[in-house]
Amino acid sequence: MDHFQYRDGVLHAEDVAVPDIAAAVGTPFYCYSTATMTRHYQVLAGSLDGTGARICYAVKANSNQAVIRTFVELGAGADVISGGELRRAMAAGAAPDTIVFAGPGKTRDELSQALAAGIYQFNVESEPELRLLSAVAAEMGKVAPVSIRVNPDVDAGTHEKITTGRKQNKFGIPIDRAMEIFDLGASLPGLAMLGVAVHIGSQITDLAPFEESFDRALKLIDELRAAGHEVSRCNLGGGLGIPYGGEAPPPPAEYGKMVKRLTANRQLDLVLEPGRVLVGNAGILVAGVIHEKHEGRRFIIIDAAMNDLIRPAMYDSWHDIVPVRAPAPGAALTEADVVGPICESGDTLAKGRHMPPLAPNDLIAVRSAGAYGAVMASTYNTRPLVPEVLVHGGQFAVIRPRQSIDDLLALDKPPPWLAATLE
Repeated sequence: MDHFQYRDGVLHAEDVAVPDIAAAVGTPFYCYSTATMTRHYQVLAGSLDGTGARICYAVKANSNQAVIRTFVELGAGADVISGGELRRAMAAGAAPDTIVFAGPGKTRDELSQALAAGIYQFNVESEPELRLLSAVAAEMGKVAPVSIRVNPDVDAGTHEKITTGRKQNKFGIPIDRAMEIFDLGASLPGLAMLGVAVHIGSQITDLAPFEESFDRALKLIDELRAAGHEVSRCNLGGGLGIPYGGEAPPPPAEYGKMVKRLTANRQLDLVLEPGRVLVGNAGILVAGVIHEKHEGRRFIIIDAAMNDLIRPAMYDSWHDIVPVRAPAPGAALTEADVVGPICESGDTLAKGRHMPPLAPNDLIAVRSAGAYGAVMASTYNTRPLVPEVLVHGGQFAVIRPRQSIDDLLALDKPPPWLAATLE
């Protein structure tokens, strides 16, 4: 469920008409719904009631500080992948002791930054990282809280580019080496070996891979405890999918029921790292129609492009696309490709969609764009980053302003031998 609905034939974000936002900020723009994010968080948290699970919002899904703050105020911590995301999470109000630092390539500086902040946990993904974290912590006189991220060699059944739990993926330590790595960590200074972490991918629409990976992680914890390691934490990662098109992911209630069944009576502090499931359906990308082109095919050319939303080009992903003003009853729907103005054939947001006639300046909305949309955007073709807008009931606010061409040009610093040419 989301809070983008038609009222009197006009798409609304909660109680705000989308054309009113477009008139104020121009197109294209991202629009997020506070009510949708709140509902999704509360449904997931409710499904885990009684487990004591800590929900750490995966900042990589949408890193706008207003979005992070929304989840912090609901009770979430943060899952970060870089020093920059750590700063964002803390700037948005996340307490350091609610932050998990994941990712396979943490630098010395990032480890130092996180140790100085006093984060809840490092998800360590390799032996070299473990040794580096030990060295940095010892130098700083700190003790780093560690969970070892294991690779359970489970196929999540998701897109090749977002699966992370198979042995050929770059993530985690092979589960059959986990005991060895735990023993090593226990012998190194500056480390507190506290837990096991597992995360097998994103946009997973079947509970079976989750259950298989969780079961392997929990059995490992039993083995570690039997060997004398005092394991008190289990990080179950994220990855629960959303319905972009024809997918039918399990509801959070079923996911929560499975987590409860597998972890009952295990005396573990649980951590989850949801991202897409909280923000994906809470956002839309609104674009204006430039014109239609009919040359053997019908092309609807819009002012949003692959630099604004790269998921269709990168993952062949499906996003529902709807007119912001509902078509007149009986309007003919004909097949069209929805494309952007970038000089790439890959700049196609959708192919073969049945769309009503659209005139220049009409508005369309690309749905389920709240996750991995704005956060993956670029300035390719010198196209400035578009604004992000947050709606709360009948109010809306720009939470990231539109970049200007001048902003982009100012980032270029010509060398002395070219300065005269560029002035």
